[in-house]
Amino acid sequence: MEDRVVLESNYTHFVQQAVSWHKQNQQSLMTWCDPNSPSPCQVGAVQDNSVQWQPVLQQQPADYRNVEQALELTLHQDIKRFYQLYYGAGLSALHQRGKLMLLMVWNEDDVKRLQENIIGHVIMKRRLKQRETVFFATTEDDDILLSVLNSTGEVYLEHVGQEVTEKLSDNLTDFIASLKPCSYDGL
Repeated sequence: MEDRVVLESNYTHFVQQAVSWHKQNQQSLMTWCDPNSPSPCQVGAVQDNSVQWQPVLQQQPADYRNVEQALELTLHQDIKRFYQLYYGAGLSALHQRGKLMLLMVWNEDDVKRLQENIIGHVIMKRRLKQRETVFFATTEDDDILLSVLNSTGEVYLEHVGQEVTEKLSDNLTDFIASLKPCSYDGL
């Protein structure tokens, strides 16, 4: 339980830093948006399929029991909590290894898409006889993700379709604490 609170605190701190960084650098958090798929995090009206947004706490945290039942496994608590905290379009960050985009869910429909993608990802890992991971960030290279090793909670750089070998952090809490906000450029 204490680990969960620390993860929430570190993630919330990073989200606040990212929002402040964008304000200080006079940059808006903007994203492409389907006008037929609104989000609680939208700020203002959709114009030319783009909208300004701000991270918003999920009032009813997403439930991942369906994913766990479908895969017959328990998802690591860190990855569930990460995806249960905020609605948003993703926050770019700088890690010592380079830029990344922390994934977020846009709305309840996006939660369903994420859950389907997690199921597909874990099934792929099983077919390849690799350890099960769950992604939480993308990088500038489309073939490289950042993932949590489900069995331990460790954070790895993951080359799509390959076994994880490069550990970046013992846990998601420490990994998020190591991040610095940056621009969306290049992601």
